[in-house]
Amino acid sequence: MFGSPAKYVVGLVMLAGVALSACSGPPNVVELPAQDTSKLAALHDYQVGPGDALDIFVWRNPELSARVSVRPDGRVSTPLIEDLEVTRKTPTAVAREIEGILGKYIQDPVVTVLVSGFSGPHTQQVRIVGEVGRPTVLTYRENLTTLDAMIAAGGLGPFAAGDRAVITRVTDKGYENIRAKLETLIKDGDIRFNQRLMPGDTIFVPQSFL
Repeated sequence: MFGSPAKYVVGLVMLAGVALSACSGPPNVVELPAQDTSKLAALHDYQVGPGDALDIFVWRNPELSARVSVRPDGRVSTPLIEDLEVTRKTPTAVAREIEGILGKYIQDPVVTVLVSGFSGPHTQQVRIVGEVGRPTVLTYRENLTTLDAMIAAGGLGPFAAGDRAVITRVTDKGYENIRAKLETLIKDGDIRFNQRLMPGDTIFVPQSFL
């Protein structure tokens, strides 16, 4: 079928690889090498989302300062400002926008915006589902890893196939599935597999069939 014996052996290896990948989990799973977490850098600035609590300070104008909650429509209302859209913006960007509006009423406003209660938009959350202690939604934060996520989710369930877990990630080219060796990480303590998570990631832990 493949010509020479050498080509025949190569063909069998290729067919075996296809069969194993079909049984081991979702298609197009990317096997990432163990990560060196000491060299990981910061990823994204936090973006405001519905449910967040914002402390807005206007320097020398305490009557214009306020603590507000971001409504489900993604807007806030403060003194002199109605229905300001703040979702998917960083606190700094919100502060600059408020300064621009208040500049119509006061001279050279200086505004600081702090997030005192975090929810974040969907794209700033990490979800852990499947065979875990408790399915969980986390607000993304800098340096969040798979170990952090599994602690929040109560660890692996009793029937979890931890080393077949998959991280589904949204990229510029669509969705990407990344294999996460959670059992090796948690049970064997191999910190090399403590992968850095990205905003919007979903961790799925399948059930073992054994």
